[in-house]
Amino acid sequence: MAIVKSKLIKQLSKNFPNFLKKDIEKFTDIILKEIQQSLKRGERVEIRGWGTLSTKIQKSSIRRNPKTGEKIAVPSKKVIQWKMSKEMFKKINNNEEE
Repeated sequence: MAIVKSKLIKQLSKNFPNFLKKDIEKFTDIILKEIQQSLKRGERVEIRGWGTLSTKIQKSSIRRNPKTGEKIAVPSKKVIQWKMSKEMFKKINNNEEE
């Protein structure tokens, strides 16, 4: 199951009824925007207990279109890497519920 931003906001407003929904939307927008800008600057983002996000440059390469078989030159680009924290690994593998 994927979590979309609207479901996240709905869950947060349910867990924190004393905050207005529009304020929760602003908070999530600010947090996500800051993560995006940090990654764009090449900085590492660490969220304790969840994991770290970082960017890496993927080298340019020549790949093949599986449908037509033609070769395509793919330029180098930044890609996002995520590494889960040890706490997250333990929670996922020990089936702990919160």
